[in-house]
Amino acid sequence: MEIILLERIGRLGQIGDVVTVKDGYARNFLLPQGKALRATEANRAHFENERAQLEARDLERKTEAEAVSEKLAGESFVVIRQAGDTGQLYGSVSTRDIASAVTEGGFSIERRQVLLDRPIKTLGLHEVRLALHGEVVPTVIVNVARTEDEAERQARGEDVTQELSEEEEEAAEALAAGEALFEEGAEPQAADEPESRDETETSDETGTDENENKE
Repeated sequence: MEIILLERIGRLGQIGDVVTVKDGYARNFLLPQGKALRATEANRAHFENERAQLEARDLERKTEAEAVSEKLAGESFVVIRQAGDTGQLYGSVSTRDIASAVTEGGFSIERRQVLLDRPIKTLGLHEVRLALHGEVVPTVIVNVARTEDEAERQARGEDVTQELSEEEEEAAEALAAGEALFEEGAEPQAADEPESRDETETSDETGTDENENKE
């Protein structure tokens, strides 16, 4: 489909350029988002009449985007996900997830503005670009971790998928030993009941013998 761009879009072109794109891309994204018009004679004439206003509006949006970009660039946003020991996620982090994390961080971002070649499927720090404007695309860090503590460790440069250190192994073993000791300490309470019954039965039998001797 042949369209007229109403703003600069990536590698497609500048505002006012007439370009050819796939029908689906035009119908599902460019036209509904007001980023382009069908390149009909009527629309061409309409664009030329509105060119000055459209260019001024685009410049205003660019200025606003640059202001947000200065605050966003280099920012880190945490996404908590379950993963295996090797760092492989049980699922993935999508553009919707990233948009939600950035929005929760105080910036209004839509999923369509998140430029992600493919879903994120591993733990770690991932660079992600956000299209605030055709000419303003800052990069943020998405910190994918299993816990907030793990996210902090990754931010410090630690590899959370590495094998445990000797100290960590000792701490884990101590924790396991403590849990085992607690379980063992709970067993005698259950074993006391039959013992108490035996003592009661012995006491009853002794009392019976004494009564019989008195008679």
